This record gives sequence, C-alpha cells and structure tokens, in this order.
Amino acid sequence: MTASFFNPQKLDDPRYDKLPLSIRVLLEAAIRNCDGFYTKEEDVENILDWQQQQNKAEVVFTPARVLLQDFTGIPAMVDLAAMRDAVAKHGVDPSLVNPKCPTDLVVDHSLQIDYSKWLVRNQEMELSRNKERLQFFKWCSNTFKNVNVVPPDVGAVHQVNLEHLSRVVQVTDGFIYPDSVVGTDSHTTMVNGLGILGWGVGGIESEAVMLGQPVPLALPQVVGCKLVGSINPLTTSIDIVLGITKHLRQAAIAGRFVEFFGPGVSQLSAPDRTTIANMCPEYNATVSFFPIDQVTLKHFKKTSDQEKLDLMESYLKAVKIFRSYEDPSEDPQYSEQVIEINLSSMVPQVSGPKRPQDRVAVSSMKEDFQSCLDEKVGFKGFHISKEKQDIRIPFLHCGEEYQLVHGSVVIASVISCTNNCNPSAMLTAGLLAKKAVEAGLVVRPYIQTSLAPGVGMVTHYLNTSGVLPYFSQLGFEVIGYGCATCVGNTSPLPEPVVDAIKQGDLVACGVLSGNRHFEGRLCACVRANYLASPPLVVAYALAGTVAINFEQEPLGVTSEGKEVYLRDIWPSREEVRETEEDTIISSIFKDLRQRIEVRAPSFSPSHSVVFPWDHKSTYIRSPSFFSKLSKEVPAPQSIENAHVLLFLGNNVTTDHISPAGSIARVSAAAKYLLSKRLTPREFNSYGARRGNDAVMTRGTFASIKLQNRFIGKAGPKTLHIPSGQTVDVFEAAERYQKEGIPLIILAGKDYGSGNSRDWVAKGPYLLGVRAVIAESFEKLHKNQLVGMGIMPLQFLPEQNADSLGLSGKEKFTLAMPDSLSPRQQLTVKTSDAKSFAVTAMFDSEIDVIIFRHGGHLRYVARTFL
Repeated sequence: MTASFFNPQKLDDPRYDKLPLSIRVLLEAAIRNCDGFYTKEEDVENILDWQQQQNKAEVVFTPARVLLQDFTGIPAMVDLAAMRDAVAKHGVDPSLVNPKCPTDLVVDHSLQIDYSKWLVRNQEMELSRNKERLQFFKWCSNTFKNVNVVPPDVGAVHQVNLEHLSRVVQVTDGFIYPDSVVGTDSHTTMVNGLGILGWGVGGIESEAVMLGQPVPLALPQVVGCKLVGSINPLTTSIDIVLGITKHLRQAAIAGRFVEFFGPGVSQLSAPDRTTIANMCPEYNATVSFFPIDQVTLKHFKKTSDQEKLDLMESYLKAVKIFRSYEDPSEDPQYSEQVIEINLSSMVPQVSGPKRPQDRVAVSSMKEDFQSCLDEKVGFKGFHISKEKQDIRIPFLHCGEEYQLVHGSVVIASVISCTNNCNPSAMLTAGLLAKKAVEAGLVVRPYIQTSLAPGVGMVTHYLNTSGVLPYFSQLGFEVIGYGCATCVGNTSPLPEPVVDAIKQGDLVACGVLSGNRHFEGRLCACVRANYLASPPLVVAYALAGTVAINFEQEPLGVTSEGKEVYLRDIWPSREEVRETEEDTIISSIFKDLRQRIEVRAPSFSPSHSVVFPWDHKSTYIRSPSFFSKLSKEVPAPQSIENAHVLLFLGNNVTTDHISPAGSIARVSAAAKYLLSKRLTPREFNSYGARRGNDAVMTRGTFASIKLQNRFIGKAGPKTLHIPSGQTVDVFEAAERYQKEGIPLIILAGKDYGSGNSRDWVAKGPYLLGVRAVIAESFEKLHKNQLVGMGIMPLQFLPEQNADSLGLSGKEKFTLAMPDSLSPRQQLTVKTSDAKSFAVTAMFDSEIDVIIFRHGGHLRYVARTFL
C-alpha cells in the first residue's frame, strides 16, 4: 500500500509541523490531485506556506467524496439527467455524463408529518407521495457511475454520513489518503468532529465537484479554540454546544476554520464533538475541526475490524495528522486569534426566542421571557402591553378545559439533525421521561409533541435502553425519520388551541432540540421558539410553559398532590454513561448495517441511458437551464433599464428566498398544482418538489415572513412597477419577462444567510433576475449566484439604497465591460440620473470564468461539447 504523500520531502519541511491539522488535510489533497490544470504546484506551495499565505492565496480543494441529501440532491441529479439530454442533442454520447467524484445520495432526510402519533401511517404516506422521486433515485443508482444511493427508511443524511459513509481514511487504487467530503447541506460540518474535513456547499457547486472540478477557496485562517476545565455533571453536550457557539459567534470568525485543541477536548466523546461541529453554520465558520486522537479511533472500533484500525492509525501517525490533546508540544501554530473556553463555566442554556445566538440560562428563563414581552418588537421583543400580559384564555380540548397564557408551550419536539448522533443527549431525555412517568407527571394533551429521530438506529437504542415506552407515555411518539418540525412540517395544532392563541394575541411557544427556529418557522401562530437540549424539551413540555424557574417552581403536581421538581427526576451523568456503555454503543452500528442491507426501493425504473421524463409528473421535470446551450461562450450582456423585483432589508435568509416547508394553499405554487388536478392534501412540501422547476420557481420568495419594502408588511407579494399593482412575486416576474424587462434585487446586509439551497439561486435565475445589489452577502449564497450566472454586486462601504436615495422604482442600467476581474468596481446608472459604484463580488478568476459561461451548469455542460 502506498501513502498518498508522493513527495516525502513535504513531511520533512519544517513548515509542515507548524501547520494546523486541518490545513495538512488540504495539503495532502492538493499534492495527490496536483495535475497542473485544476490543481497546480503553486497551490501546493501556497498551502505549505500557510503562515504567510492564509487569507491571501486562492487555492482549490478536491474532496474524497460528495454527499447529497434528498432536498438538494434531487435537483442535482435532475440537472445531470437534463445534461445528458442536452449533450445528446449535440451528438455527444450521453453516457459520458457521470459523477467523476464518488457520490453518496441519502434518500431519507425530510419528513412531512400527517399523523402526529402514528409512525406506520406516516411511512405509508411518505412512500406513496414520493414514489416518483424514489423511482428517479433508483434510476440514478442504476444508470450513473460512481453514485451510491442509500435506500429509504435508513436515516437522515447526517447520521448515515457519520455512522456508515465516513471512513477517516480512504483506500483507493493503491493509495491511502484522508477521508474528506463536501455535501449539499449545512450540517455536513458534523463530520469534522471525527477528524474528517468537510463542509456544506450548494447543489450547483456540488455538481461541479461531482464532475471533477475542485472547490475554490481562499486559503483560510485557522482559529485555535483551546478547551480547558472540567465539565459540570449536570451540563449536557447541548449546553456545551450552545456555550461554544456563543463564544465563537462573538469572536467574528466568519469564513475561517476553527480547530480545537487543549486538554478539555479529551473529555469530549466522539458524539460530543460531532454535535459541536454540527453547529458550525450558526457561528459562520467554514468548519470546526477536531483532529483525530485515541477517542476517535475508539469510536471507529464499532465499525472497523482491527486490521483496518491498525492501518488507519499507522497512516495517520506517519503523515502527522493524529495527535494527543494532552501533549501541548503537538499544538500547531494557529492564526493570530486563539480562543480559550473553560468547560466548567458551561451551565444549562436554551436559545431564543427567535435566533439561535440569543442564549438564555435556564435559571434566568422566566425573567428573560418577561423581558421579551416588555421589549419592543425585534430580535427578542414582542411588545405586549402590561394590561394584556396576564390574560388567560380558556378552551376545551377532548372534553377537558385548559387555559393558555403568554409563554404556554404548544409545540415540543425532539427532532433530528443535531442531537440523535449523541446517545447521551437522547438518553438523558429518555431517562428523564422514565423518571417523570414513575413520579406521576403527564404532558397536557393539547401540546403537539413528537419524536422525529434522524435515523432508525435512535429508535433502536432508545428501545434497547428501555426508555422509549416512557417517551410514548408522555406523548413523544416516534413519527418518522428526517427533518420535520424545524422546517415547518409539523402537523396542525388543534383548532381550539389556534383559536385561543388568536383570541388572546398570545405569545405561544415551541421548544425543540434542533438548531433552526426563526420566528414563524415552526407554525405561523407560534411566535416564540426556543432551541433546547432533548431533556429540556421534555422538561418544558411537562411544565407546559417556558416562564418557569425550575429551581423554585415544580414541574407539576402528582394526583396525590406531591410537588415534583426538575432536580427530582434529572438523571445523573454517571447513570446516563452507564446506560450508554452497557446497552447502546455496541448495537448501534450493527443495526444500521442491517437496515441498509434489507431496505431497498421496490420500484422498477427504466434502465435507459437518458431519463424517460414523464411530462405529467409534478415531482420530476427537466429544467430549462440547457435550452440554449451552445459550444460558444456568449459575451456578457449589459443590464439595461432593469426594474427592481424586490426591495429587501437586512438578514434576508434562504428561508425567505426559497422556503422548504409546506405549500400554502393561496400561493402561486398551489395554483400550479391545482391546475394539475392535485388536491391540497397532495401538495407535499417545497423540499419534496425540488425536482420540479415549475413549482420551485413559483415558490421563490414565497415566504410569509418576507419583508418587501415595496409592500410594507410581511408576505410573498411585490409591486409590479409599470402597472402599480401588488401581485405575487412570481406573477410580477412573469409579467416582466413577457414585457422583456430584466430584473434586479436590492437588499441590505447578510443577504442569503442560512441553509445551502441551490434553488435560492436557481429560482431567481428562472424569475429573470440578472443581478442582486446588496450591502453584504453570505459567502455561500454569493457563490451560488455566481454559479447560476447572476451578478452579486455590493454597495461600496458606508453606502446602501437609503444613503443613495434609491426608491427602488427607478430603472437601473449596468454596462458590462468586455473583461471582468475579481472585485472590479462597476457603475450603475438609474433612470432619474443617479449614478453609483458597486463591487462585482467575484473572488477569483475562476468565478469570472464561470459567470461568463452563464454559471456552473452551462460551464460544465460545455466541457462535453
């Protein structure tokens, strides 16, 4: 077997020993893939000279594999299928269009809840309505080379990636090299907890990687995060996650690598580390990397035989990407910024009520919620007048009378993505449920409770440990596997509950163990949403309110009149660890392997080289991205007399641009589906229909929380400027296209923050948007715009639409120069004689080349012509 460092002198270079271990992985990939075309010797030298070149040099990264989940994976595969059609029309063999980079597609990820208590009925509904998608996935598995489809009913992408796909080291064609990955999901960063370098990209970028193009990136700064101190016995891994998230968010480390070191790291289990790495998108770092140590190897004893473990350890030590956290002499040199976090300072926390970075100590929760009622409407405030703060609204549910007040919990969900990779967090919740039932406590029946693990193995270990029946007794039934409540796919609240909330204008609350909870995301009538650890979700469900001091107030009173406090039923850290070690760990990976072996789609798709599109399908449709594909690269076209489609403010997220939840019955997408003779029950979600461009284009900017300054209130509406009419965003764009009018978008700061969704760029492109002018962009979204041929233009520092006196109703003209360069300044002129400069946000010459080709998809397709 040959190690991948084909030039041993690199290991002996004194610069190598000073490199952060995450940078050593980048260096290895550059050396192994150095072909003089995509990856050049200059890239290798720049990475090796990281101390001087960080944040200066542009390099490339070729990952070992690509990871797709259903939501963003299906449009990527649809594009490849459409690309086969396009090249075939030009006389090119369509079978040549295949992923060059090994690609895993995990079918299970997203779940629409129809029945809040019945797992089997939800599974039947999912299989029925997703039959077309599953058939398409099967065709992809049978037709494309280098594509591995993980079948349905196995688990969510994050879990399958950790527990089945991740290998630490890869062995291919006689080479041993580090495992690495880019995935079409922001939670791909979870694998960094296992010492596997990886991060999320959009579907557009992933397609380029699948077809052999590396990921361009500025050589990152690496922030060292030193962990010291001892963990408090009552502190869960989620508390540690939220604490580290706060520290790193305040440190302003956007776009950097974070690498953990220090003696405190050794106290964290592999699941603890992956949970911490999972929150990376919340503090805007690219990755949070935990170098491999003995804890990592011990974790992989569950999936690898001793021979593989010996090979793994020998290779990692030979190339110096294995370390001991207890030995400070192994600490590399980081960028100037080093953050020290004392683990003993961590206390139980929740996050909310509207943003994940707004952390609240559980001990201060009651007072903090009261201040939220008092404060003006904003990131934390709801501005409820004093005379209305004590209002109580009675209602009947199942023949019993209850009352709702401000702070009442109406949704409590232990969901996927963040916590089920960590048995200790889920076990703590299960043992808490067991103790609560044994103490005689119950959850009020009107509270919408659910347990949606990301993978069936979680159900397995909860059942094996004996706690699953107690979850069920409190109403936390397993409803399926995948994203559910946190993307707005919760089942409807009981009508009396909704009526009571509306009657009292109540600030009702949702509590969930995820990492996304923007206002209105869970349910339109639930204004306050808190992220919490799984056991705290159960605790707040038992209490029925977030306005409680657990130290001074009981969770409830038993039928015998005994008051039960949280401290009476909270399981000890030793109790959790004992249960985890004795009954769970050894069975987890065995169960996963068995599920993958027996689960396979029963559908029989076509084996044709090109996909047999069904023109009646409302799930899978060939997009129009390649309709005008030619060998010649068109000259960049100037934007003349463009109208503004949307005039937006700050913090426009990908949720605003391309919602992933349910399809509103009055939306443009709903009208389209109704025209196809579907009933509202058959609409499914935007995420499930990402393979249909007609639905997704109509769903672009369809968020009920979109704040368009043309309109003055939230909603998916805009102003059609020529007529002065207020219409749906899609209808306005359709009118503009018929009138031959190009479109732009005006926005404020942090445009495009949030999840990596390719439709946040594809949708605007199909609406006719040619450019977005914003105060600043989230980098991933900026790259997605470039990848679709939309210009990301940034106002100059200290300038914005208001300072320039723009109303948004002007016509805008941008003359496109014959040649473009990264960060070039261009001039925008308006119909009322204003003129202002903007910066074209291209990071590299590769960005410029891709834009000139009209985006990634057309650039890649032309390589086959």
